[in-house]
Amino acid sequence: MQCSYSDAGACRSCTLMGTPYPRQVEAKEQRCRELLGEQPMLQWLPAVRSAESGYRNKAKMVVGGTVRRPTLGILDAGGRGVDLRRCGVCTPGIRAALPVIARSITRAGLEPYDVPTRRGELKNVLVTESPTGELMVRFVLRSRQRVGALRRELPNLQRELPQAVVVTANLLPEHRAVVEGEEEVPLTERTTLPMPMGAVDLDLRPQSFFQTNSPVARALYAQVAEWVDEAAPADVWDLYCGVGGFALHCAAPGRRVTGVEVSAEAVESARSAARAAGLRDVGFLAGDATRFALDAAEAPDLVVVNPPRRGIGAELRGWLERSGVRHVVYSSCNPVTLAADLAAMPSLRPVHARVLDMFPQTEHVEVVTLLERSG
Repeated sequence: MQCSYSDAGACRSCTLMGTPYPRQVEAKEQRCRELLGEQPMLQWLPAVRSAESGYRNKAKMVVGGTVRRPTLGILDAGGRGVDLRRCGVCTPGIRAALPVIARSITRAGLEPYDVPTRRGELKNVLVTESPTGELMVRFVLRSRQRVGALRRELPNLQRELPQAVVVTANLLPEHRAVVEGEEEVPLTERTTLPMPMGAVDLDLRPQSFFQTNSPVARALYAQVAEWVDEAAPADVWDLYCGVGGFALHCAAPGRRVTGVEVSAEAVESARSAARAAGLRDVGFLAGDATRFALDAAEAPDLVVVNPPRRGIGAELRGWLERSGVRHVVYSSCNPVTLAADLAAMPSLRPVHARVLDMFPQTEHVEVVTLLERSG
């Protein structure tokens, strides 16, 4: 993949840009194998590769520049906007939407937030594309002051961009290095974006996490579902379940599945998808995954964990080690913390592992492992 922004030194986010893609995947596989070490029972399956470009289904664009000429991209070292609206790792649908969104910013009179002076109103624009081609567009504002102007601009935006079926204003009043705030103001009647994932249609709400590479996410869910079916558990927990991707794919007649996620928005999305699919034995709880496990009266047959980059932590891995759970499926976006967590659970041996290249052109990688209790 060739990138004019990288060539010009305007953006260095894709640290592997210019490295041939097969070499990128081979290096990621080798690193994961080295981190997990020699495991006599471990079988590595072929890596799941991605398209080299146009794979990213979510764009987190910092807004800079002026009302008349907004930039959508990142900020340079001086806090000035660098426009990246033609970023090649974003899906074609997102790239086509960004110039339309920029025109809406101008028409609505949304002054970009200036970080050095802490003045202005519009901080970020977050755009997510569903495999259906529909879009969720979120404007991150400093206050409610310009929500009315954004609401008045909505018909123009949707006329030029009919794919924008979910549009919101997110409020982030604090001067903080975060992407979004806690309060969401819906501007459209629809508030969820459907995300078809092969066997299951997931629902995505504005503040819910979702994998950024839809085709590779489908492969990940399918792989985990295959391992779970082979293990044939009667009772499954999906910890850090997000919008329920693993839990819903693991559902089967006679199998109880419970998903636990700290985000209430994500839990509502998961429940909605379960109802739409008619899955009666799949339930979701909003809460801390570790506390749920520690407080449970009984352990399930199988646990799926998909933690953030920091891993599952000492308490949860300690509980898993002594719990008697027969199988664990661990999906990780950080093989370093995955290796540390596995080393602390010697009774759970890795028997299958697979690298999924969720993030081409970067050093990030997803790796999923099936663990089986020894003895």
